Amino acid sequence: MNLTCAALLFLVALLFALAGITRAGAWLVERRNPPDGAFAEINGARIHYVHIPAPAGADLPPVVFIHGASANLKDQMLPLNPLLEGRAEMLFLDRPGFGWSERGGNETLAAQAETIAALMDRLGIEKAVIVSHSFGGAITTAFARQHPEKTRGLVFLAPATHPWPGGATAWYYKLTAIPVIGWLFSETLAYPAGMLRIGDATACVFSPNKVPDRYVDKASIPLVLRPSDFRANARDVAQLYDYVRAASPAYREIEAPTIVISGDRDKVVYATMHSIGLRRDIPGAELIWVHNLGHKPDWIAPDLVIGAIEKVAGQDVDLQATARTVEGRITGDVYNDGKCPDIKVPDAELAPG
Repeated sequence: MNLTCAALLFLVALLFALAGITRAGAWLVERRNPPDGAFAEINGARIHYVHIPAPAGADLPPVVFIHGASANLKDQMLPLNPLLEGRAEMLFLDRPGFGWSERGGNETLAAQAETIAALMDRLGIEKAVIVSHSFGGAITTAFARQHPEKTRGLVFLAPATHPWPGGATAWYYKLTAIPVIGWLFSETLAYPAGMLRIGDATACVFSPNKVPDRYVDKASIPLVLRPSDFRANARDVAQLYDYVRAASPAYREIEAPTIVISGDRDKVVYATMHSIGLRRDIPGAELIWVHNLGHKPDWIAPDLVIGAIEKVAGQDVDLQATARTVEGRITGDVYNDGKCPDIKVPDAELAPG
């Protein structure tokens, strides 16, 4: 046997071993993170959701939550549900292809917005405040434009909604979005490599703020490392730039009351482009800028998020005062500051007018 054949056999054996590790790991992740809610067949996909009906004496309209990339419905439900319990009807869902929801034909952001609207119809939710985080913000802009009649108000948390210089994304998203090669990568390397990196990646999502105790386990984050979820996540991220470049000039059509909450230490998205861009482009939008806050307002500043929901619902709320309270809690946070550099670009002039 020559050296070339030996190397080829070793590579094949390694790929089979990694595929086995991935399959075993995915099985274990599913056993540890079973579905929490119900399922509905929507637009050809089985969608997993948690619906909390309107309580007696609710003082807020229905609220629908749209999670970001690499996440699932628990990422917003865990920090925000306890603060809204008894006050509003709530809908948390796994976006198509994430958590326990099937992907179906939901390959575009517009299609995902339609699936959310159809699920609202199925549950009898006529109009709601839409609360979105990060990548979910782009889907929310699609929802608000496609279904203004269902949109009571918008709350964007650390959103990704505008084109950024170069349109670059992480190499593993680009690789996974490539046919065949991406499938092979997701079926072999993505899970073991992702599990090795998940702690550091999560630290940078929260930095400079502290990662909540057992966040990765409680929020079932490893679900996204299953091959099908990983591919869905990569395809979403790969199309984000083209979507926001085409859609952002039309944000001026959005008429719903809008609040954007963003931190000046966000290490995941260009806050000075996305958040400032939304304030500029959506008529009447209010930006709440929080000093020393990273990419997770839902977990680090849940009281501010609830205040934003109240305000777009028509209540008199001093969000700037609440933001200062949040800043008082996190003013000394320097968690993982050195290994997670800030993302900086010129302010908003690069975003489309």
